[in-house]
Amino acid sequence: MPLMDSAAQNVQSSSSSIEDVCSIDNLSGHGASNREETSGETVKVLFCQMDVLRTYREDLVWKEMARWVKFEEVLEEEGKRWSKPHVSSLSMAAFIELTQLLSTCPILLDVDCNSMADVADHALESWIQDGDISCLVRNHICDVLLKHHKYPHCRYKGSHKKMESIADNNGIPKSNSLPGLYNDGLKFDDSIREEIPSNLNSSTSTLFLSPGLKTNSRLLRKLPPGTEVANLMVGEVEELSKQIGLFLRLNKARIVGKITEVNLCTRFIFIVLGPKNQLESCIAATRCMGALFTDEVFRSVVYKAKCRSDILTGIKEFSNNMTVLPPGSWDPLTRLEPPRHMPTQEHRKHPLYVSDKLDVVEMTDTLAVHEDTTLQKSGRLFGGLVDDVKRKIPWYKSDFTDALHIQCVASFMYLFLATLTPNVTFGGLLGDATDQYMGTMECIIAASLTGVIYALFSGQPLNILGSTGPMLVLEGILYRFCKDNEWDFMSFRLLTGLWTAVFLTIVVAFDLSCLVKFITRFTEESFASLIALIFIYEAFAKVADIPYIAPVYLHPPGNSSQCTCFMPLLSNTSNGTFTHTTAVYQIIVANNNTTTEREITHNVTVTTPFPHLGVESCKALGGTSMGDACATANYAPGVFFFSWLIFLGTFILAMALEKFRNSLFFPTFVRQYVSDFAVLIAIVLMVGLDVATGIHTPKLSVPTEFKPTRPDRGWFINPISEKNPWWLYLFSAIPALLATILIFMDQQITAVIINRTEHKLKKGAGYHLDMLLVAFLVTISSLFGLPWYVAATVTSLAHVMSLKKESECTAPGEKPVFHGIREQRVTTLMVGIFSGLAVLITSILKYIPMPVLYGVFLYMGVAALNGMQLIQRILLFFMPLKYQPDYVYLRHVPLRRVHLYTAIQIVCLILLWVVKSVKVISIAFPVLVLATVFVRKGLDVIFTQRELKWLDEILPPFRTGSKKGKKNDVLWSVHARKLYQTQN
Repeated sequence: MPLMDSAAQNVQSSSSSIEDVCSIDNLSGHGASNREETSGETVKVLFCQMDVLRTYREDLVWKEMARWVKFEEVLEEEGKRWSKPHVSSLSMAAFIELTQLLSTCPILLDVDCNSMADVADHALESWIQDGDISCLVRNHICDVLLKHHKYPHCRYKGSHKKMESIADNNGIPKSNSLPGLYNDGLKFDDSIREEIPSNLNSSTSTLFLSPGLKTNSRLLRKLPPGTEVANLMVGEVEELSKQIGLFLRLNKARIVGKITEVNLCTRFIFIVLGPKNQLESCIAATRCMGALFTDEVFRSVVYKAKCRSDILTGIKEFSNNMTVLPPGSWDPLTRLEPPRHMPTQEHRKHPLYVSDKLDVVEMTDTLAVHEDTTLQKSGRLFGGLVDDVKRKIPWYKSDFTDALHIQCVASFMYLFLATLTPNVTFGGLLGDATDQYMGTMECIIAASLTGVIYALFSGQPLNILGSTGPMLVLEGILYRFCKDNEWDFMSFRLLTGLWTAVFLTIVVAFDLSCLVKFITRFTEESFASLIALIFIYEAFAKVADIPYIAPVYLHPPGNSSQCTCFMPLLSNTSNGTFTHTTAVYQIIVANNNTTTEREITHNVTVTTPFPHLGVESCKALGGTSMGDACATANYAPGVFFFSWLIFLGTFILAMALEKFRNSLFFPTFVRQYVSDFAVLIAIVLMVGLDVATGIHTPKLSVPTEFKPTRPDRGWFINPISEKNPWWLYLFSAIPALLATILIFMDQQITAVIINRTEHKLKKGAGYHLDMLLVAFLVTISSLFGLPWYVAATVTSLAHVMSLKKESECTAPGEKPVFHGIREQRVTTLMVGIFSGLAVLITSILKYIPMPVLYGVFLYMGVAALNGMQLIQRILLFFMPLKYQPDYVYLRHVPLRRVHLYTAIQIVCLILLWVVKSVKVISIAFPVLVLATVFVRKGLDVIFTQRELKWLDEILPPFRTGSKKGKKNDVLWSVHARKLYQTQN
């Protein structure tokens, strides 16, 4: 890059060497704190505005032509609208010209100015002192600097013409066109100057705005609090013989006049004036300065700079990180779209750590990235539990106050319906598996009881407790085992639950939840994708089972077929007839399956058939239906196909509305509300469609009475039963061990997924506290004969996704920034309360079709898979190489190695599905889930640490104690780095 080298030479010729000036490392990064201690400066976001000197109504004005917050906007179409925000594309020649200008022009730092008149005085004195202008043109240039500033969003009072185009070149300033009048509000007399408060800020700035000027409040709402202004002024003055410039930083941000379209304080002023026919080059150089002000690192430099060398060093650092595009490979007129996610600038703030092998540096700095600080062994009994309680208590009040947001209302409504459906369906399956010892009512009570207690006392209230497929399998195995041996199932289940609670308490006492640190992305995604696929499969399977309720006749007979009802001999009269008078029958026309009601009154002979009498009506009268079409009388094809329509409609509508947040239509707050209530809107619309059509689709059925499903059992379970032998009290520990493994894996894998760093949780996790609470809930559920509920992966993920926080104040062109999750307890608490109240609102819930809720199931399953790396890697099998997305792991790991890793994970996923589905071996499911952790450990032999770093996470070492653990940390860090260097 020879052009860049020449720029560097210019910098070096006008300043001392880089080592002698305040380097970028001192100005930002490590040295920033020391500089802040001495200067007290705080780096703010800058709104940058470029005004160009133009002719307007026989006078000169500074017309706003471009503006920056993070991206550039240009005034276009004759000044009637702003362009779409885009990344600034800079000319190398203009950038070099700017560097040369800043090397020679006056740079005034920490100047005390209260008005544009003060700024003009400082500029003129500096230019005259440097010999850039003569005293003869002083007043003329002063008049130019103090002209009105005009903005496209408003017009001055008395203006009856539209704003002229600022793109024309007819308004070049000349000396005979300048009336020599100061701009109102820009030059203060002495009486006004005395009234200016020393701490002038944006709140008092309206005092100095003329009545005819309105600030752009719409743009102001998009700027973050504390934003300051950098005013860029560029013009063409005929009397000048060369370019002159001025860089000025005020000692304190203040309003210096009506020179900005937003009501904010000015901190920087950059002025460029050029001779005739050089306006284009002056504008190009000024655009480079606007782009520099939007750069995070350069902004830190100019805020803390003490001399010209500091600013030139910042420009050199900026140029070193520029990317040059060949002139023949792209169109300079093309506007570059802002990136979806802003790239990090940390490597620029810490240049000592930058090397040619940046990935190696990142590798060595993040080898133990999977290590969670909350998963370190305390070395004392219940030490982890105590640490969890201490960590969560300070946040307990905010767990309720943070829920005061409309987003939490939408999340609660969505989750209430999303959890009620599996409770009802799971209750039916559980009743079949346990001969109605536990059914829908028990599931509803368990959801309410465990949900309320967990919401109030858990360490991670974002988890939603619910029923899981593996727990259903375990309950079925326990019941069949008791039935085969003629034991009392509920008593045996209570003993198993008590033993399970004991084992879980031991896990908490010895901090065994720290073993969760060995659950990496490999195990997380295998388990989470399995549960998500179960949701998707069950959603389609449930809709496909509707023909068992409303059959479909796929091959109906022709129109000639009939269904005739032959009546029996009811009574003999003298003429051999029987009479039915004024009887209302339901008439079914068999050929087209339409239903009407007709009043018939006539005498019928014994041998006279009823060709249009329905099968049910015929049967009710004691008749016999005969004919080919009789088989279609009970079929209802409309129910089945309409169920598919509202099932897919709910899913598609929920997905579309959820993505509406990122669309281009309507204001931001409308898109946010629609996206937050996406699932609820989809449910309401599909329920309304179902009610409007009147088709009898299957509806949600909730018990209306508070009583056990099975009449011969009570709410309290007696652990002592005459049917059970004494040794069963000890033998029940064996199934309890399997239950412990299953509950531990279900609960902790979900907790690890929820607590991942990408969710940006701030209140910390509570693995030990949650496990103790689950042990308590298992005890309570066992005593009352309720199913065991643990953290449900898909439902918990849906809860987290519904509470995403994004930046509400975004600069033009900036995509909303993900700020984390709205961490609170209220949504979980309300879901638990209303789950129990569902028995009281059956009059409303009965209108909700089951296919609509199956559509919600499908949405939750697909949403859980969205963005999962495993799914991305599976899709790579079917993509040609040139069409594959630019995933970061594809840059560092060969494709065949990626496919090998994916194939191993798919095999594990298939084995989990098979073991779960086959009842004979389903008892081994929790053991197989645990086995995936050991499979991941075995991958260390097949793949290098570098490959696993990009595809998964580096496994931490096993620790046996807190003191030894610290020593192992150091040893592991050294060992891992040596291992990495050896493998590469």
